[in-house]
Amino acid sequence: MDNSISILGLITQAGLVVQLVMLILVIMSIYSWTLILSKKKILLDSKSDIKRFSQIFSATKTLDELKSQLPAKGAMASIFATGCEEFTHSNTGNNQANAERAYRLMNTTVNDEVERLDSNLSILAMIASSSPYIGLFGTVWGIMHSFIGLASIKQASIAVVAPGIAEALIATAFGLFAAIPATIAYNRLMSQVGEIGNQYSAFIEKMFVIFQRQR
Repeated sequence: MDNSISILGLITQAGLVVQLVMLILVIMSIYSWTLILSKKKILLDSKSDIKRFSQIFSATKTLDELKSQLPAKGAMASIFATGCEEFTHSNTGNNQANAERAYRLMNTTVNDEVERLDSNLSILAMIASSSPYIGLFGTVWGIMHSFIGLASIKQASIAVVAPGIAEALIATAFGLFAAIPATIAYNRLMSQVGEIGNQYSAFIEKMFVIFQRQR
């Protein structure tokens, strides 16, 4: 293929505005992939923490035994410790009231943890939704610039028009390149955050029942 109409050639020959649009989209794509990989690691750690804690929880019979085997850190351990501390150190003798206060505090801890897992995903959604429009702006600008240039040419042909239009369309391709992975990752990560939140909620419901049974 002729270098003048190669992909690299079209990028280097594009106008300044179109090149700036492509640079912005490349930066957005790199940032979104960095965010995707870091968030994926965080969610994998959370799933491992839930699995590890669930194994310990299933193998123990009393709260005291569970306390002695708690991992040093982790969201599940923090949720459990928050509930137990409130239930144990409550001043009232009403067991139901103690359990309800512990339940509310565990819910607060869960909400904080889900908010931590959910943080920055809105940026990913912004990249997914805005990248195609940024790319489209580059395309419109490039096509407009190409047609303005054609005004000075008496006889235009496809060979003259095609390179300018191709240069402009590359901006849309860059926009889709940034948007598609961000959209897929956002939906998938949000689904995983929801699943983890449901597991946290199920755990505090179990703890609430256990607290109510305590004598």
